[in-house]
Amino acid sequence: MVSEPDAGRGPREDAGSLGVEWGLAGVAATAAAVGSAELFAWFLSPSGSPLTAVGGWVIDATPPPVKEAVIAVFGTGDKVFLMVVMVLLLALIGWGLGRVLRRSLPVARGLLVILGLAGLTAVVTRTGTPLVAAVPSVLGTGVGVVVLTVLRRWAARLPRTAPAADGSRGPALTRRQFVVRALVVTAAGLGAGALGRVAGAAARAASSVREALRLPAPARLDPVPAGADLGVPGAGPFVTPTKDFYRIDTALSVPTLDAAAWSLRIHGLVDRELTLTLDELLSRPVVERVVTLMCVSNEVGGNLIGNAVWTGVPIRDLLAEVGVRPEADMVLSTSQDRFTAGTPLEALTDPGRDALLAVSMNGEPLPFEHGYPVRMVVPGLYGYVSATKWVVDLEVTRFDRAQGYWTPRGWSARGPIKLSSRIEVPAQGATRPAGEVVLAGTAWAQHTGIAAVQLSVDSGPWRDADLGAVPSSDTWRQWVYRWSDAPAGTHRLRVRAVDSAGRVQDAVQRPTAPDGATGLHERTITLT
Repeated sequence: MVSEPDAGRGPREDAGSLGVEWGLAGVAATAAAVGSAELFAWFLSPSGSPLTAVGGWVIDATPPPVKEAVIAVFGTGDKVFLMVVMVLLLALIGWGLGRVLRRSLPVARGLLVILGLAGLTAVVTRTGTPLVAAVPSVLGTGVGVVVLTVLRRWAARLPRTAPAADGSRGPALTRRQFVVRALVVTAAGLGAGALGRVAGAAARAASSVREALRLPAPARLDPVPAGADLGVPGAGPFVTPTKDFYRIDTALSVPTLDAAAWSLRIHGLVDRELTLTLDELLSRPVVERVVTLMCVSNEVGGNLIGNAVWTGVPIRDLLAEVGVRPEADMVLSTSQDRFTAGTPLEALTDPGRDALLAVSMNGEPLPFEHGYPVRMVVPGLYGYVSATKWVVDLEVTRFDRAQGYWTPRGWSARGPIKLSSRIEVPAQGATRPAGEVVLAGTAWAQHTGIAAVQLSVDSGPWRDADLGAVPSSDTWRQWVYRWSDAPAGTHRLRVRAVDSAGRVQDAVQRPTAPDGATGLHERTITLT
């Protein structure tokens, strides 16, 4: 006598089945749920993306040493790496869900709903957006539950599977037919998710709102002097093209702010609170400054650094307008995605530094990736304590009362950029003819300035390089050294910088944590 399956339970496999079909069914249902949620987020609410919200959770919870290791290996591709890891984890979760589906459809449905609730919770708690941001996760979960049910019914039609609880089986399916169907559903889910994310990025790139932003003419220009770019082939330009400028931040998906709805609140230890719209901000005098920005995660000789022409309103003017109280020593800036940075007050009020609320980068409105419509640019400080993108709040406070995002995670509270230099030409391991060899690169000592750059060959004496011109001490400086009598052989090159105060670059090798890497950049080349 053969017993009927328990009501509400899934079909049973015989001992000969490998159960691969069930794993694929779970992966397909998970892909359908997450992919459709991403697609719904594209046209309902970009901030409702569950992948972005959960990715933010992961970024916040990841220990700093792990983050540093990922940035060191992947650089500006760290977010792509995180997305790949998340997709793989979702595939594993889906496989396990399918194994549960093999035993019980209601339990599998419940687990998928829990997965959807996790995404929904991440969206609601992280973004702080209107209720519509919750809709993509809800709809995506619904799609996933429907797909899971359909796949269970398909699985009931496999030859080695007992009929479903209601006794129905339908036309038989071969194992190959089921696998193909599950793979098609999986591909559709992945395609929907990819379409949602790519279309969202394309919409940002093509946004007419950004292009329509009218920038006022700067009251003070900061022209790049002749001779700033030494024009050495293979070396980077003095002004970094916007498309090549590094991007390191905690936003897994780039915020898309409406300039018409944007506002900035300045409050805290001030005499008068102030809230500004973008039009009100741009009604104030704006200035143009060439400023080098650098990430604290930049290794010695690394590329997480760039130099651009920024246009914006000096922050010190706004702080003077609100009246900063004497006990204040820090400004806590907050971005649209809730990132915070604690900036020393003196860096924002220094009359010779021109810390900006920037609205333009290299003559164009800020790209979304770099903080549109408004971001902070503060010369001389690593980005993690100063360069807040998509900024919406400035709280005047104290270091003993508030902390930026990275400080409780083990990083220094103040973050001044360290004197450093790098070799850009020749490349590591390059082969060149003996004779005259051109060496070139950049050096920086923001808000102090570079006085000299020196090269050492094979641990020999330090030789002075020629320096390019600079508009101010807040930019990097190009250097070139023409080694006219370079002999054949393998040579080790080292570079160091000397700032305008006479300080020589620290040669001791130290990691990026907690306040920036030190050491001398080296390259080995072969001359024939």
